Amino acid sequence: MNQSNVQAQAQAGVKQHPISLYLKVWVLLFVLSTLSYMVDYFQLQGMLRWSLILIFMFLKAGFILAVFMHVAWERIALKLVLFLPPLAILVLIVLMAIEGDYTFINRLLSFTSS
Repeated sequence: MNQSNVQAQAQAGVKQHPISLYLKVWVLLFVLSTLSYMVDYFQLQGMLRWSLILIFMFLKAGFILAVFMHVAWERIALKLVLFLPPLAILVLIVLMAIEGDYTFINRLLSFTSS
């Protein structure tokens, strides 16, 4: 970039994030991916395995959304528009799963007790 472009962007209020931020997040994503692969390497099983895999997956997705998709610098209104509908759907899925388990258990008790 030449000097006039830099001055024009500064006057227009265009912010450029330092490349070091992107490199740090990239390294962090690499570390999280390595930890995710280590879960398989050490052959962890059961709830510990799936919990670690999901934690690493959500952390990586969060960093990608926040930094590389620039959501961290957006207004709160846009963040709410992006994240409230999936959160509402997740709550409804959990409620349906609880209700389904309740119905299943009641049917088991009802049909096996007679």
